[in-house]
Amino acid sequence: MQLQVTNSPFSQEQAELLNRILPTLSETQKIWLTGYLTAAQSQSIQTAPGTQSSELTVQSSEAAVSKEVTILYGSQTGNAQALAENAGKTLSEQGLQVTISSMNDFKPNQLKKVKNLLIVVSTHGEGTPPDNALSFHEFLHGRRAPKLDGLSFSVLSLGDSSYEFFCQTGKDFDQKLEELGGTRIHPRTDCDLDYDDQAAEWLQGVLGSLMQDPGGSQESSVQTSSLQVTESVYSRTNPFRAEVLENLNLNGRGSNKETHHLELSLEGSGLSFEPGDSLGVYPENDPALVDLLIQEMNWDADKEITVNKQGDVLPLKKALISHYEITVLTKPLLEQAAKLSESAELQELTLPEQKEKSKAYIEGRDLLDLVRDFGPWNASAEEFVSILRKMPARLYSIASSLSANPDEVHLTIGAVRYETHGRERNGVCSILCAERLQPGETLPVYIQRNQNFKLPQNPDTPIIMVGPGTGIAPFRSFIQEREETGAEGKSWLFFGDQHFVTDFLYQTEWQKWLENEVLTRMDVAFSRDTNEKVYVQHRMLEQSKELFKWIQEGAVVYICGDEKNMAHDVHNTLIKIFENEGGMSREKAEEYLADMQQQKRYQRDVY
Repeated sequence: MQLQVTNSPFSQEQAELLNRILPTLSETQKIWLTGYLTAAQSQSIQTAPGTQSSELTVQSSEAAVSKEVTILYGSQTGNAQALAENAGKTLSEQGLQVTISSMNDFKPNQLKKVKNLLIVVSTHGEGTPPDNALSFHEFLHGRRAPKLDGLSFSVLSLGDSSYEFFCQTGKDFDQKLEELGGTRIHPRTDCDLDYDDQAAEWLQGVLGSLMQDPGGSQESSVQTSSLQVTESVYSRTNPFRAEVLENLNLNGRGSNKETHHLELSLEGSGLSFEPGDSLGVYPENDPALVDLLIQEMNWDADKEITVNKQGDVLPLKKALISHYEITVLTKPLLEQAAKLSESAELQELTLPEQKEKSKAYIEGRDLLDLVRDFGPWNASAEEFVSILRKMPARLYSIASSLSANPDEVHLTIGAVRYETHGRERNGVCSILCAERLQPGETLPVYIQRNQNFKLPQNPDTPIIMVGPGTGIAPFRSFIQEREETGAEGKSWLFFGDQHFVTDFLYQTEWQKWLENEVLTRMDVAFSRDTNEKVYVQHRMLEQSKELFKWIQEGAVVYICGDEKNMAHDVHNTLIKIFENEGGMSREKAEEYLADMQQQKRYQRDVY
């Protein structure tokens, strides 16, 4: 966007300066600038004699800002934590005294002392809080929650609108804080997978509210120098194109599964990671599926459309391949589509009383199903595409140690194929990797840090790892790292899959680590090799006495994989082991596991 002198109060010189600086500003810098100007309206900004109006410099101005702000985050994959830390940095730059804490680390009895509270929280699974928010969520919704009549608060909620309980945890906190007497300083913002713009607007609103009403009698200096453009780094919004070095199928001939081991080059990116972090990958839709969609709608594949707020333009087919999500339906998408359709059936499906029916329709269907089922459509290609979500990144647990593999990152990706509603369906990213991605090609990637899934700081601490199937990925990273650092703590891996002969992922590596005693012991469960299906939780029960002994010795337990089934079963198995081996009641066993989680001795990377 260019500032035109003819319709602005700026001189030609000022307009040129603004047009040079504005496109270079990051979101944080834009928010800072907004807060600065807001504060300046109610303060006398002192400038040195001779300073030009085109220079934006705060000369040690004293703003009457003394507010203390507490930011609590609940985060499973690291998105909410990153947003909380960004918010803290931005508010601190405005002279606010900011405390940032995971909900798990925050002492609930301190809540009564908090005056300004910002909640940044994701919703995990089917409407449940992330692991590190469970205890605080339980406290706030329990009998011990205090009256919070003096509290000012705001909630930033992250979620996925393809789930029924979209942003439910954030809604829970927002409602409960109001019920306890708190007052909103800014309305709750519910963010979908593409959350950057909404999160920036929320932070701008919060900052504006805090700066307009500084309060208190103390003064704190807001000191800064002229705005400087910082060097760009690769991130979620600016991914690095990583070259594919290797793409191997780990499963043997005759397997029912196809699991790919990807090795990507990070050379020249400056990206780094730790064991337990994830890699975000921006995939592309299957061109064949895009062709079917364009054909069904009778669109021109070469027609250029605008794909973002910056005004970037792409041919329609390219935009649908690389920029938009077309394989998942959501309730908001159905509601927007109903406005573009003449179908009375679709319009009825979006009515509140049809909630269960619309939920059933959404399950397992994609955009091609939608356009086939509910035409004709009264919209141009650009109008229709504008209601679609941006292509979300897929997060994969990193399967390598940077120390062991400098300038590389490895992934373990299971190919997803299934049939539903009369059509074959494919996982967007997994089938890209399985069928179309060749060595020498590139993938847009970024590092997603996960502080909730980390090796113990003390290398002598024993670790117990439970990771069936592709859940093995982060534990390969763990053991590579421990081999490099010479960690001497005991390590125990539980791994499971279908068949020993075809599905023992990274078998030779695990055998080598066992021989070298980098890995202390390993128990495996191959569910289709026996008459009765045997899973990792069964092996854990078989070794319950030794397992409990390790835990009593201070071992940290890690779970990675499917949340709905495996992680749930393993969780209950641990409780059963505590009951049997520790002589605990069910209630005490649950408390014991919750206490382990509080101490970061029970960590989960589940999906």
